[in-house]
Amino acid sequence: MTATDKNYYEILGVGERAGAEEIKRAYRKLAKRHHPDANPDNPKAADRFKEIGEAHAVLSDPAKRKQYDQMRKLRAFGVGGAGTGTRPGAAPRPGASGGFSFEDLGGLGGFSEILSSWFDRSKKEPESRPKGPSRGRNVDYSVEVGFLKAARGGKITLAVPITEECTVCGGSGGAPGASWKACSECGGSGNVSFGQGGFAVKRPCPACLGRGRRADRQCEPCGGDGKVHQKRKIHVSVPAGVQNGSKVRLTGQGERGEKGGAPGDLIIAFKVKPHPFFRRDGLDVHVSKRVNLAQAVLGSKISVPTISGRDVVLRVPAGTQPGTRFRIRGQGVRSGTRAGDQYVEIGVRVPEAGDAEQTKRFRAFAKAAGLTW
Repeated sequence: MTATDKNYYEILGVGERAGAEEIKRAYRKLAKRHHPDANPDNPKAADRFKEIGEAHAVLSDPAKRKQYDQMRKLRAFGVGGAGTGTRPGAAPRPGASGGFSFEDLGGLGGFSEILSSWFDRSKKEPESRPKGPSRGRNVDYSVEVGFLKAARGGKITLAVPITEECTVCGGSGGAPGASWKACSECGGSGNVSFGQGGFAVKRPCPACLGRGRRADRQCEPCGGDGKVHQKRKIHVSVPAGVQNGSKVRLTGQGERGEKGGAPGDLIIAFKVKPHPFFRRDGLDVHVSKRVNLAQAVLGSKISVPTISGRDVVLRVPAGTQPGTRFRIRGQGVRSGTRAGDQYVEIGVRVPEAGDAEQTKRFRAFAKAAGLTW
């Protein structure tokens, strides 16, 4: 049976749209259940275990999974279908005995190149995981901050999820004082090969996780994985003037390195929450302020809040029209040595109809002012 004859999704018991985490969980569950060491009386356990590992090796690699899905689609359209070994409409090859043949894809142009590149990459995979110190991975984290906090700057406290080397076992996966022996599944190489014929994929051994050896007792805090998942409390200074998408890098605050390697960095991306009163355009701040009809007609002084936390008195001249904008210099967002301005757009609040006496007086005013209705 060739690789495309197998449904790796069914083997792992996941859907074709399953994400990486779902595939990983399904693989670990099945590998633990069907491992030969856990089924000493079942001669078929080893084959089932290798089949599960083969499915995981392909579906856990985005590039290989994409190519595998492409081959399955071609099979669905009858390209190289079982029992023919030919392209649709082509005459059978002499001596063809049925089954799917990669040679039948030669006329499809880039597809044979895809297979070739796949095999080439498989051959270039390292024999085992690096044994020396390695730098920890960077961690990307997105956080929401309030409008005023983003504008003025300040401090926030985060609980960042981190996956890092277990400090109890030092990443080995074995309990302290455990005895070690060569892995019987990979023969101590740390790698296993899956597939048949030219379709061979070399992956880290799922039994020893690529280490080449296994402990007689697993580390309890990490369950033998060598890594732990936890949340790290971090205090972060928010620079004044950050916007949506602004990032800060905290050196050495990412995942710890393995075997004494340097830690990675924590990269924080900010998402600014909207404000009910203030709006922002670059370093400038915009607000809307409504005045009553008398204030607009006769002029007035109004109090306008600013992002600094204090109010500024703004003079509204007599005869101010709705939509008029006034600028308050230097009251926008500050970033370094630069500061934006605050713009105030005036809206006029029209009074509701009053009683007969008020209506009479307003008619007299309108007549004197030359207004018509």
